[in-house]
Amino acid sequence: MNVVVVGGGAAGLIAAWRAASCGASVVLLEKMPRVGTKILISGGGKCNVTHAGPIEVVRAAFRPKEAGFLKGPFLRFTNTDFTELLESRGVRLYTRPDGRIFPVPPVDAKDVVAVLEGVVRTAGVRIRTGVAVEGIAVEGTRATGVRVAGGDLLGADRVVLATGGSSYPATGCTGDGWRWVAEFGHTIRPLTAALAPLYLESGPGWSSEWSGVALRDCVLRGRKVGAPGSPGKERVRWRGDLLFTHKGVSGPVALGVSREIAEVLPEESHVEVDFLPERSSEEVSVELAAWCRAHPRRGVAGFLEGRMPERLEGDVLAAAGVAPDVRGAHLTAKDRNRLVATLKGWNLGLVRAVPLERGEVVAGGVALEEVDPRTMESRRVPGLHLCGEVLDIAGPVGGYNLQAAWSTGYVAGEAAAAVRVRPLEDSSETPPR
Repeated sequence: MNVVVVGGGAAGLIAAWRAASCGASVVLLEKMPRVGTKILISGGGKCNVTHAGPIEVVRAAFRPKEAGFLKGPFLRFTNTDFTELLESRGVRLYTRPDGRIFPVPPVDAKDVVAVLEGVVRTAGVRIRTGVAVEGIAVEGTRATGVRVAGGDLLGADRVVLATGGSSYPATGCTGDGWRWVAEFGHTIRPLTAALAPLYLESGPGWSSEWSGVALRDCVLRGRKVGAPGSPGKERVRWRGDLLFTHKGVSGPVALGVSREIAEVLPEESHVEVDFLPERSSEEVSVELAAWCRAHPRRGVAGFLEGRMPERLEGDVLAAAGVAPDVRGAHLTAKDRNRLVATLKGWNLGLVRAVPLERGEVVAGGVALEEVDPRTMESRRVPGLHLCGEVLDIAGPVGGYNLQAAWSTGYVAGEAAAAVRVRPLEDSSETPPR
């Protein structure tokens, strides 16, 4: 069986490895100078390889339709299967309290890509980088290979399309696969940014002067803009770390709320920070009152020490309408209430954009009902298997999307090698390795 895999990202690497391991003759085509370019940005370069916990819990983090589609692939190649693959090649891993799995430093994304490339080459895959594919070759209704730059035809019994989405085009993800399959009748669901930074309007909330400031373990909420004096209905929230940038905010919490906000643009949304997510407003109020009694002569700015970066203290107090030199003994009840409200919901202002080109993942893509999840084969073009971000799948931040790529790539590669496997939901057998 001759298999061509188009795209050398997460899904393509695993698909090529699995197909070759099952006995197929495999060539992997990548238009960039090297494979795994987009993997390099995962987890800020530290490479959040997957998410921990039972695979059914990982699957449940996706939206219902996506989770339903991923049931078979996730059972076929689990997060444990992938971590065992890395660990068997000497990559030590650790799990953070939030479930995100990373290599133990100094190993990072570059090393993970090198290990995966080694696994693929050892399986016998021929990797050709710097090769631009221009389309899928079809005879009748069946895929018969790919057309490469210059019009040459590279024939194959099966084609695996793992071209990714259109986020971070500098990594080679430019939406090529969508254009190709649309020619054969595939539906492409609307594209929006997911796991992307938020660009904010300059104003009384966010300031570019905060660029580089980081918040640890905060909650970022996205809200619909409400009537004057109203905070507006909450759309989404995410807990974790935040990084201020020269255009807005980034970091896990920004990525975590970006999809829901992007989906409603241009409808206005604003974002707010809860500095103290483990404590209720009532608990913070009691804590502030106790501090004022204990420090009657200190300026109230002292209460903020250790609760936020020093560079933000003055701006937070200004947002609360409290002078920083007001002493604890003179802080009125109204001042306390405003300060507590600000600490639990500091309004950073309106979101002006969620940049698709800066996102780690794009939502939208090939309609899932047009792909068989048991084989990842197109229901429109026999012999064409689709996997990874080219599909209409976008999970939350935390390693979920890489696991979707590993799992769908594994199933696509296995099926492309003409291995017939009974769906795991109907079997108690362990999948062959």
